[in-house]
Amino acid sequence: MKGEAWVKSEIEKIVPDSLVEINDLHGTGDHFHVRVISDTFIGMMPLERQRPILDHFMPFIKNGTVHALDLKCMTTEQASKAGDTVFDPHGDGEKQFLGIHIRRPKEK
Repeated sequence: MKGEAWVKSEIEKIVPDSLVEINDLHGTGDHFHVRVISDTFIGMMPLERQRPILDHFMPFIKNGTVHALDLKCMTTEQASKAGDTVFDPHGDGEKQFLGIHIRRPKEK
């Protein structure tokens, strides 16, 4: 499995001026909560911010390298107001969905 450092370096290729915060949710190297903080996101809708990152990670999701990617893309101002944004779709506790959880397609 890959790890937090790998995810961070991949995201920095796409959003080079960003602050990237990553949590390996299960310690397995394939379930990640990621906050990408950059003022280049100002004026962009959430999916516009996330799409380049999701497109980049899609091959890794399809081949099983990444199983879950909870992605939060925000400006510096939004991040300062957001507080703790960690969400684990497979975790215990409250099941309110706050992120994007992409499942890789089942192979035929």
